[in-house]
Amino acid sequence: MDYQTARTYMLSRPEAWEDFPFYPHIAVMKVRKKMFATLSVENDIAKMNLKCDPAEAQMLRDIFSAVLPGYHMNKRHWNTVVLDGSIPAGELERMIDRSYGLVVKGMTRKERLPLELKYGCEVLYR
Repeated sequence: MDYQTARTYMLSRPEAWEDFPFYPHIAVMKVRKKMFATLSVENDIAKMNLKCDPAEAQMLRDIFSAVLPGYHMNKRHWNTVVLDGSIPAGELERMIDRSYGLVVKGMTRKERLPLELKYGCEVLYR
């Protein structure tokens, strides 16, 4: 998966949108007003930060050398994933979906319920 494929996939999630609050070269993917990923390119290498359950975050770091503790993030809850081709696309999509779902689950009931009613839990939390 490359930068553009990752970007397209992230933006395909319900009500996902792209913002650039930090730097013009770091895309921040959000659902409503909550960040679920970052995406950037440095030295022709794409990287993304994804939210993750702490136990799963460590497991992914142990399995994939391209998964590192979250750069400039809470390292317990975020991973940096280097898009170097070493992680299968299906696994990257699963990680993106998991990050998105964790952020939606963490929303207040008032924020979360309209999304669940409109899109269904099976779409939001796949």
